[in-house]
Amino acid sequence: MSPGPSRRQLVAALTGALAAVGSGALSATPAGAAPTGTSSTGAAAGPAPGPLDTVATIEAFADTMVPGEKRHAHDHAVAGAAPGPGAVQAGAVALLQLPELGVELLLPGLAALVNTEATAWALARGRVLLPTRPPFVALDFDDRTRLAGKLLSSAGPDQKVYVLLALFSAAAFDTAAHLHTTDALERRHPGLTWLRFPEPDADGLWRYSTYSYGKQLAQEHPHTTAGGHPA
Repeated sequence: MSPGPSRRQLVAALTGALAAVGSGALSATPAGAAPTGTSSTGAAAGPAPGPLDTVATIEAFADTMVPGEKRHAHDHAVAGAAPGPGAVQAGAVALLQLPELGVELLLPGLAALVNTEATAWALARGRVLLPTRPPFVALDFDDRTRLAGKLLSSAGPDQKVYVLLALFSAAAFDTAAHLHTTDALERRHPGLTWLRFPEPDADGLWRYSTYSYGKQLAQEHPHTTAGGHPA
């Protein structure tokens, strides 16, 4: 069995993936794409979880960042701490599984890190975790939130990993980063719909009658193209 990715490799891969998201260099995938876990070996923080446990753990972490309502009565990953859709319904796992990002094989390692921290958290506080669920999933929402806050604010070696994972969770909800925006709106992407993201004009471009700062900050360059790009 080959060793799993190191923390540095996890950070590097997630940072590169986040750069790809920011550049828009992604191809569209269905918003409701079914998660497909992987049995790759995880980081050296504990045994790598199986495919279903990997997805459930990543979903639970994403739901802690942008909480939403349960998808069904037996939904353990989503805590149901808020009404409406959250990061999970918005496609956080689908975003992380995009082939262009190249991080899907690292998800078991990420899940292993999160679950190792969840186990330590539970032991320190006398929490009893159901053995049928991944440790982080077995925590209630309050414990998930407190643990996530600790992981995101600590100066430990894994902090950047958790920050990047949180950013992906937010990007799935706020921007539908795994989809072209017009496609996401046509499919009524849960996050964009919840945020009432505006529809584009008939030509597919977004135009706004008012300036976000309340005034025009600069004159448009005379060589700006019809599509709004610099010449």
